[in-house]
Order: sequence, then C-alpha cells, then structure tokens
Amino acid sequence: MSNNDFKQAIKSYLDKRAKTDKLFAVVYAKTNKNLTECCSYIMGEAKKRGNAVCMSDEEVFGLAIHYYDEDNIKVNKISANVKTSVSTPVAKPIKLTEEDKKKAREAAIKRLTEEQYALLRKKSSRAKKEVPEVQQMSLF
Repeated sequence: MSNNDFKQAIKSYLDKRAKTDKLFAVVYAKTNKNLTECCSYIMGEAKKRGNAVCMSDEEVFGLAIHYYDEDNIKVNKISANVKTSVSTPVAKPIKLTEEDKKKAREAAIKRLTEEQYALLRKKSSRAKKEVPEVQQMSLF
C-alpha cells in the first residue's frame, strides 16, 4: 500500500470523528493544520521508535488527534523513502452453530477443571512439605 492509502485512512477517521464529536470538529477545522503535515507528524513520531515500527490503529489515530489538538507541535521532515502500510481487517466474524458453542464450552470447562486440579495438587504438595513432621519422644 502507498502513503496515499495511509493518508486516506487518517482522513477517513478524522472526518468521521469530526462528524460525531463537535469539539473535535472545531479543532479539525484549524487553518494552520493540514492532513499532509499530520501524516508527517505521525510518521516522524513512529520514526523516533525505530526503523521498522508497528503501531496499533489507536496509537496512530491518537497521534493524529494530538496533532490537531496541540498548536505548538514540531513536525520533523521525513525522508522520501519512508513507507507506510495500512492494515485492513480481513477477518470476518465467525458464526458458530449451537453444537460448536456447546463443544467449545465443554472444552473450556474441561481445561479449567484440569488447571484447577493441577493447582490444588501443587498447593497440597507444598503444604505437606512445609509442615515439619513432629516426632513423639519416648521415655522407654
């Protein structure tokens, strides 16, 4: 994917945010801010973390919002060979049948039972080791 896809993803998010958040809409309309500089700011912040950086959507969009919120942000120039990629969700929700749900529930209960049993055995063996054996003294 190209840097234009990155820029479009940021723009789409910010446009949507501005429609639902009136306070952000005011900030987003600042004349001294622009999308190109916003993307440069995000990439500059990512570059500070290293050469190959992976950031969550929340981090990237948070930086975009931060760029528009703050008036005194310095945007560092980035080299022309910086590449971005935009992850797109490809996984579709899986629909399980009632039988599949029942099997998954039973497997989870079995796994939890086994874990609890192992934990109890571990605690029991520790308790036995910690209790010193008392010997009765004999007078005879």
